[in-house]
Amino acid sequence: MCYSAQIVADYRKYVKRFGADMNIHDFARLYWDRADGSAVKTPRSMDAAFADPATDDERQIKAAIDDFAAKQTVKLEQDLFKQRTRLADAERTLLTKTTKAATESKRIATDKIETALRGLDDLRRSEVKERDSRIFPGWYAPVMIVQDGKRVIVPMRFRCRLPGWTAKTEIAKDGTYNARRDSLSTAWRKLFGYQHGIIMVDWFYENVKRDGQNVVLRFDPTPGEPLLIACLWNRWTSPGEPDLLSFGAITDEPPPEVAAAGHDRCIVPIKPENIDAWLNPDPKNLAAQYAILDDRVRPYYEHRLAA
Repeated sequence: MCYSAQIVADYRKYVKRFGADMNIHDFARLYWDRADGSAVKTPRSMDAAFADPATDDERQIKAAIDDFAAKQTVKLEQDLFKQRTRLADAERTLLTKTTKAATESKRIATDKIETALRGLDDLRRSEVKERDSRIFPGWYAPVMIVQDGKRVIVPMRFRCRLPGWTAKTEIAKDGTYNARRDSLSTAWRKLFGYQHGIIMVDWFYENVKRDGQNVVLRFDPTPGEPLLIACLWNRWTSPGEPDLLSFGAITDEPPPEVAAAGHDRCIVPIKPENIDAWLNPDPKNLAAQYAILDDRVRPYYEHRLAA
């Protein structure tokens, strides 16, 4: 069901390829909310698009990104000090007596030290790495939609909060990053035919069972062109609450090679010539939208164990 994907996270690539505009206000609100302590997760490659701002709005976003990084640096440095102290205490205990508690404390402290150091390294480096474009459910990504007749890029959370839901509903039904094709006329009926989007994906990851164990496979489309993945999205509003933009990727039965690898779903890439028809749906002609999903790009997906 595409629990994770390698995306094109730089909004400028959407602007260049599709002639889309960026909704600067939604991007600014997202980054300022994160700097103020909101639980917002963005891929580093999306942040990196604002590393060299050219306008006042972009400079404000860059300031919010820098503010968040500074706060995260302080938090990680404090945790690093705490865990190094914990590790030293455990090692002193183990010098005189081997106990289960001290051994476990040493293991946990060592793991957390490695995590903190890795986080600090990520915050301090300027170059963008391949892993910086990977998203998971709950992370934000740029999504192309149509607003007022124009293609627009907006940041949305990858897990859709459906119309009429609350945050509590979402906790109980947390699989809405996956918009199943066979549920479009039921669970997704208020969005299918109304609010369609596209996200560019380079490849995707899936959990599969191998010899009784869970492994993560990476599926690469051949040829290796970015896929235009069909999505449904929603702007959730509630009195006294900030708006939430979120989306789910449409999935369907897998092609033979994905099924043979052990997974039963696959994201749906649409053809470039169907972009406008997909982004401007007619709710009175859902058959046309189903036809777009059926007339999809059908690459061959090579797979391998994820690094």
